[in-house]
Amino acid sequence: MAVATLDGETDFDGWRKAARAFRLAGVEPAAARFVVAGTMEQGGLFDQPIAEEASPTPDERRAFNVPKEFVDLAQNLILHRSADRFDLMYRLLWRLKDEPDLIKVISDRDVADALERVKNVSRASHKMKAFVRFRQVHDDLGEAWVAWFEPPHRVLEKTAPFFQRRFTTMRWSILTPDGSAVWDGEALRFGRPATRDLAPAEDEIEDFWKTYYASTFNPARLKVKTMQGEMAKSYWKNLPEAALIPELVVASSVRTETMVATPSPQPNSRFARAVAPDVHLARPDAEAVPQNLDDVASGVQACRRCPLYRDATQGVCGEGPKSARLMIVGEQPGDQEDLAGRAFIGPAGQVLNAALAEAGIDRSDVYVTNAVKHFKHEPRGKRRLHKTPNAGEVQACRWWLDSERRLIKPQVVLALGATASLALLGRKPAVMQERGAPIDLSDGSTAVLTVHPSYLLRLPDEAAKSEARRLFIEDLTAVQRRMR
Repeated sequence: MAVATLDGETDFDGWRKAARAFRLAGVEPAAARFVVAGTMEQGGLFDQPIAEEASPTPDERRAFNVPKEFVDLAQNLILHRSADRFDLMYRLLWRLKDEPDLIKVISDRDVADALERVKNVSRASHKMKAFVRFRQVHDDLGEAWVAWFEPPHRVLEKTAPFFQRRFTTMRWSILTPDGSAVWDGEALRFGRPATRDLAPAEDEIEDFWKTYYASTFNPARLKVKTMQGEMAKSYWKNLPEAALIPELVVASSVRTETMVATPSPQPNSRFARAVAPDVHLARPDAEAVPQNLDDVASGVQACRRCPLYRDATQGVCGEGPKSARLMIVGEQPGDQEDLAGRAFIGPAGQVLNAALAEAGIDRSDVYVTNAVKHFKHEPRGKRRLHKTPNAGEVQACRWWLDSERRLIKPQVVLALGATASLALLGRKPAVMQERGAPIDLSDGSTAVLTVHPSYLLRLPDEAAKSEARRLFIEDLTAVQRRMR
């Protein structure tokens, strides 16, 4: 038995050198053995290490080449956690000398086996990208992020460059039982295996993330088997949001039935003129002016002032105290708001709630609404993807926003994002430059601009997301002080 010792479980260069030497020396697959240093069991009586004379000569190297497809296959196959992967790789290499097109024969048993294992490795790498959860820590250099992950296959070195590209500006570490990856902002290094206790158990952003996850859990589209196919239970122990899943699944049927059973408000014929198509080109009759918030709600359901009503489930008006000192204006209802008929209950709403609480503002004291009352979207399979309302649609809906402002009489109106600011000010704003600065409105109230909470959700960089959230809370805190 010929034996080759590799430096590690994923030592491809070592395996390739030994396997080539075995093949050129005529060592058949049944007589070749590959072991990892430090894990080698008691050798057999006739085991022999690879002999020096087995190393190929330059002429022999030129005489035996393998296709690139095999090299790519083997580099991924070696990451599989199966103990016999080295043997399968060598068996393919042995056959390639006489069957140079072997890798193209996907019906071959060895090729099919190898392809299936490589598929599992690729899936493990994809899941690592999806399910790694960084937690915030602090050291002598400042803020850093650490994650613990247990991949089913040895994909750390294969996948770590993805996180390097995505989180270039943050310092992070990924700890696994197979090894660790560390990015210090300049170089990516790999180190020794780690244990779970070396990673933080939670951080201050954990509740923020759980709130976001719970808010995106749509009960009307829940398919448990599909969900578990994409997020297998084996990953749950490392995901902070996994603790919420059983409760969300149990509650999903009740929430779905409630949404289906809730009737749409009936339109009030008194607003026939106010809601007619293109009426925004001329002011509606004075008698059609809403006298209370119920009038607004009734009128919005019948509104045809722009085409957005055609594809929306219903109009979504604001909600909150009738004499609220603070009114918050968003862009438009999202998917969940459109189904439920309530403002700010989706992902952005949950982010807003958490930020309001941190700024010392009670959501129940705030009137929340949107510049546009119908959900603008485009279908993408079973999903409805958000589309930004245009200026005409914003102008058409100002009738309802102005009515809400006239009836509520808020002291401060906080506009979230460019669309809300356009509806409030009648001009296209530079939100990032004007955010936080008070702007006097004609009705005596004060407008303040800031970003929309969905902006925080879209940021891919964790460090940038954390900084944006801090600034958002600062804007809310300033508004809270202004109302004292």
